[in-house]
Amino acid sequence: MRTRGRTLAALGVLAALAALCGCAVQPLGADGRPPGGGPVSAAGSGAPWQPGDSGPGVRELQARLRQLDWLFDGPTGSYDDLTERAVRGFQGRRGLPVTGVTDAVTWRRLVAMTRPPGRWELYLMGGQPAAPPDPRCLTGRALCVSKTSRTLRWMVDGRTVSETAVRFGTRHSPTREGTFHVYWKSRHHVSTLYDSPMPYAMFFSGGEAVHYSYDFAARGYAGGSHGCVNVRDEAVIARMFAEVRVGDKVVVYR
Repeated sequence: MRTRGRTLAALGVLAALAALCGCAVQPLGADGRPPGGGPVSAAGSGAPWQPGDSGPGVRELQARLRQLDWLFDGPTGSYDDLTERAVRGFQGRRGLPVTGVTDAVTWRRLVAMTRPPGRWELYLMGGQPAAPPDPRCLTGRALCVSKTSRTLRWMVDGRTVSETAVRFGTRHSPTREGTFHVYWKSRHHVSTLYDSPMPYAMFFSGGEAVHYSYDFAARGYAGGSHGCVNVRDEAVIARMFAEVRVGDKVVVYR
């Protein structure tokens, strides 16, 4: 009985420490991720993956290959020729059969050499799902910009016309939050302050605008703006620029 009492006491101490440190085990949500949105390894859930496959498992595979500098594009979530080439390179270096297919053995070796990728490693180049629109976006015409999901919805009368990944200012030059209106559009704008191109610029607050960014297209979330809302998909921003009118609402929210 004394041993059992000591065991229970020890368990109680461990439980208390876990509570203090926030180490309680959290059940996975319906999407297979913790409620907080942290990464969950896809090990055992989808491998093998091969060219032509797509989905969150492939996205995690690509993020882990990027950690080891075998892949420099993406992640995109699609098992393309670049991913196949990266897998072949990894397999050859590790003495595994060079097939370009991520089988269970290849996946286990990759997982052992890498860490679980964070959210913005998985969506470094965009592709993340958009957050629900702010209530202010549900009436009229609105560019609805979520800082939490880093996405932009172009909405008309509560209907999403298009959406895309966006990037914001850094902590030294944060993008303003609130409700604004487009007051000027400039198709081939060049910043007079930074001498940098701002194509498809739609200005909504002082010098801050929604515009296409060559740097965002090239580097993804590895960089940041000087306060503007950057878009990396030129085709999407070109359509938005053609449809958005001066006076349309811009809502930037968390």
